[in-house]
Amino acid sequence: MANSPSHRTHRVAGLIREVMAELISFHIKDPRVVGVTVTEVEITGDLREATVFVALAPSEDLNAQKAALVGLRSASGFLRREVGSRIRLRTTPTLAFEIDRSGAYGARIDEVLRELGFVEKPDEPAEDEPES
Repeated sequence: MANSPSHRTHRVAGLIREVMAELISFHIKDPRVVGVTVTEVEITGDLREATVFVALAPSEDLNAQKAALVGLRSASGFLRREVGSRIRLRTTPTLAFEIDRSGAYGARIDEVLRELGFVEKPDEPAEDEPES
């Protein structure tokens, strides 16, 4: 079953991610959206709704994150129209935007592992490495 529904949704989500990354990087002029990176797209099985996960620079504060989401939501009509013109689907999916918190979550896990001694701190040499 090469064209199972899950394969198709995965392929369409990947195409939407590529198109959205290009559009946000090169075609959106809203200053609130500067520095936004598309990390993932999840799409429903009927291809009618897509959730676009975005990441911001780690130093961004909560207000900047909210502003970026507002900027993306205000550009969603343009983005949806462009996705529809670049990817031929029966129905162009509606777009919802969410902040991808997996990077911060991963960094916190790494920090906890370092505190517990399971991972060496980057500035400490390994025990079997000679210090120079």
